[in-house]
Amino acid sequence: MSTTTAELAKTMADAWNTGQAERVIALAARAAPADAEDEDVLVLLGLAQQATGRHPQAAATFRRLAQMRPDVSAYWNNLAVACRQAGDLPASEQALLTALSLAPDDAELHYNLGLLYTQQRHWLLARQSLLDAVHLAPHFIEARLQAAYACYVCGDNTHQETMLSGAVDWPAQPAEQALVLSAMLSVQGDLDAALRTLAHAQFPAEPAARVMRLRIAAQRVLLYERNNQIGAAQNELQQLPPEALDALPADAEQARADGWRAHAAMAMRRGAYAEAEALYRRVLACTIDDESQASAAFGLASARDRQGQYPEAWQALQKAHATQLDIARNVVPELLATDSRPLQVTGSNFEYGTHADWKPLSSPDSRQSPVFVVGFPRSGTTLLEQMLDAHPDFRSMDERAYIHDLIESMELVGQHYPADLANLTQQDADQLRGVYRRMVGEVLPDLGERRLVDKNPLNMLCLPMIMRLFPHARIILCLRHPCDVLLSCSMQPFRSPAFMVLCSSLQRLAQGYASAFEQWYRDVDAFAPHVLEWRYESVVSQFDDQVARLGQFLETADASPMARFAEHARDKRFISTPSYAQVTEGVHRKAVGRWQNYREQLEPVLPVLRPWIDRLGYTE
Repeated sequence: MSTTTAELAKTMADAWNTGQAERVIALAARAAPADAEDEDVLVLLGLAQQATGRHPQAAATFRRLAQMRPDVSAYWNNLAVACRQAGDLPASEQALLTALSLAPDDAELHYNLGLLYTQQRHWLLARQSLLDAVHLAPHFIEARLQAAYACYVCGDNTHQETMLSGAVDWPAQPAEQALVLSAMLSVQGDLDAALRTLAHAQFPAEPAARVMRLRIAAQRVLLYERNNQIGAAQNELQQLPPEALDALPADAEQARADGWRAHAAMAMRRGAYAEAEALYRRVLACTIDDESQASAAFGLASARDRQGQYPEAWQALQKAHATQLDIARNVVPELLATDSRPLQVTGSNFEYGTHADWKPLSSPDSRQSPVFVVGFPRSGTTLLEQMLDAHPDFRSMDERAYIHDLIESMELVGQHYPADLANLTQQDADQLRGVYRRMVGEVLPDLGERRLVDKNPLNMLCLPMIMRLFPHARIILCLRHPCDVLLSCSMQPFRSPAFMVLCSSLQRLAQGYASAFEQWYRDVDAFAPHVLEWRYESVVSQFDDQVARLGQFLETADASPMARFAEHARDKRFISTPSYAQVTEGVHRKAVGRWQNYREQLEPVLPVLRPWIDRLGYTE
């Protein structure tokens, strides 16, 4: 480097270090041709171009550096970031892959690749890249947050919780990221951490700060409502006067939509269904993201349903499912095939002759085993869970996929489920039970001597694993009229991408229902588990008798605390399933036979459901 070039580089560096990015660019423009090709000069120029929003020019500069020094991963990384900011996503991906070939253990490279895939909505790739970044740099907070969000979109609750471990102690986040983080913390049931995240949010300069304050107020309303704290939600709603929402600028559509959604949710709670309908229609008129569109469409359908506007409600549901299908298309595109099976039947290849060949293993007795609550979603599992949780001898952990996680653990070490259950040794089974109990302990550290209630509807597809680890467990199968089940599933905004696909059409949903029960009864015939069939309609019409029957099945001397489940649910605050509001209202008949209002829509799938309507003892 010549003296002149060295002086130029130093002057540019001084300007950069004092925040004078424009001066850096001006100095480079006046440089002699030879000086302008100097490596240090190009680095400073590229950084200044990037800092001032000249992304195409920055990309050109970093491309020149990468050509000069193809062995420097940092130049490829800078090129990738500049290309992504300039909108050239294929070039960005190619540059990052080149950088990773040079520095495979660089967490920042994996992080930037994850951001790129997020921008492309390639969510599975984004999740993996961001998880890789966190694996390499566990204290990389930005990577943990983005990884958690990718897991959230993918419906990967287990890894999402892992990524957000300790989030309560993270530094204050910019307001936009605080909104995302608080939403994820709320889904995990940590309202206090979610509210604390919002309270510490860092706001941009005015007038953007005013818009963000309204969005955060709307988020607080929805958080309180979601946790059944209606008084607090109503108080927070006062921070969202309709005139303030109307006065927002045209480029603040998301804030306006957030505000109207908050008002609509509270109108639904008050029973002001016509008002809620009008508010949800205002939300849908805004230009907003797919998740907000789907949520508002489901809300609109519910408001219309409560008013007896059944054809109009179904029309809103069609819009909601179409939007959710667009979301799922970027996560599980393979499930959109006509012959796909979104509801994975995990034990469908089990050869029942091998059950007799299982090695005898010691296992916990019924009182030391979890109580498993299973059944097709929307069959009353949450109602039963809250009844059990209201009893001092039981404790539920909300809906967790821990049995499914154990199946994945087997597969990861090369064991095939369910065939290799026959080959498990005592040590293998003890280890799997130990993993299960550790996961439970992270959620319920104070479980003590109380009996665990593991409520996950689709554990009905995991009976072989349950019977191998807890053969003496009490299992309760929740039943409800198949048509009411399908209608209720159709009206819920499930977060799981697979369930978004499953519920996108009644035909898919009916076939999934039939497949689930076919497998369940095959497994029951093979294993003869201790099962109580718990019928929603009987609970509604014969509540006291059914509570006594439940207590007898669970060998509980006094089942009366279970009858006070509604009060218990109100005190519990967070309930993860869509029934979070209904279970605080007690038992009523409003949901029985509701499907008759939509008989015309359900008529085409009755041939699929009819065998199960008959077998389960229902009528059309």
